Amino acid sequence: MRQRARLRPLDDTSPPERASENDPGVVAASVYAHGRRISDTSIEDAGEWSKKPKHVVWIGLHEPGKALLERVAAQLDLHPLAIEDASKAHQHPKVEQYGDALFVVARTAQIVGNQIAFGETHIFVGKGYVVSVRHGASTSYQAVRARCESCPASLSQGEDYILYAILDFIVDNYGPVIECVQAEVDALEEEVLQKARVPREFDRLYRLRRDLLSLRRAIGPVVDVCKRLEHADLIGLDKEMKPLFRDVLDHAKRAEEDIESLRQILAFVFEASMMAGQAQQTAITRKLAAWAAILAVPTAIAGIYGMNFEHMPELKWQYGYYLVLGLIILSCGVLYSRFKHYDWL
Repeated sequence: MRQRARLRPLDDTSPPERASENDPGVVAASVYAHGRRISDTSIEDAGEWSKKPKHVVWIGLHEPGKALLERVAAQLDLHPLAIEDASKAHQHPKVEQYGDALFVVARTAQIVGNQIAFGETHIFVGKGYVVSVRHGASTSYQAVRARCESCPASLSQGEDYILYAILDFIVDNYGPVIECVQAEVDALEEEVLQKARVPREFDRLYRLRRDLLSLRRAIGPVVDVCKRLEHADLIGLDKEMKPLFRDVLDHAKRAEEDIESLRQILAFVFEASMMAGQAQQTAITRKLAAWAAILAVPTAIAGIYGMNFEHMPELKWQYGYYLVLGLIILSCGVLYSRFKHYDWL
């Protein structure tokens, strides 16, 4: 039998993050015009760059402090309520509109050690700027930035395309996590079905069901976020971006369906293991009952001859002992053969 799979850490092939020396929470801050990066910028200069026509400032933050968020808010005129949400790492996935700006929250998932770890990404999108704020477990978005910069024609669509690229990256990263869980679910299913009862696997079975429930809670609201973004006429996004957000929605729905399928498989594995356990208990009970019946014969006969009666005809018979012993052996042999025939032994 093959070895049971284990959740393995994801290979992060993206470039390592490098925070600014002056601003430790700033991973990257660049200015783009017509889809090409023209300069890096500081937080204090981001506001001036964002006001220039056809320019987009893209700032990436990783677990920033409140002071840094307030500096960004002052330059880009971010809404105070959105800043308050972004400073906290426990927000429900959502899309909120503040005037012409959007505030998007999405949950991220990543394999850390042998466990699924969850994080959050908060995205501010407005005229001339995109600010992404990462909290908790999340793959670096340097790969997203590099991919966008390698395709100026797509990046020239502006801040809406950057929002799409980040959300698409988040949803795509659900795939490897689900694949790791699926590999372990398949191995666990095979092991449970091959053995009558695997008590040591019950803990892992419960953990997998809990992990899948957490994944569903993370991905389900992201589906709703993508649905809202797909309706560009509702929140003022470029209508040309609607097919791209629909593609992200399809990927998120597929991930949600995969999770639901895995939950159903785990439910089947759990039921099968419980039925196998009950069948094994029934078999043990039958064996105990059969041996009890077999042992009852010599016990009963020995009990009769153990009574303190003075006049027992067989006590003084020369062959009485051999007759009783033969009767015990014959009775036990008949009972054993019958129980064996009915598969009780």
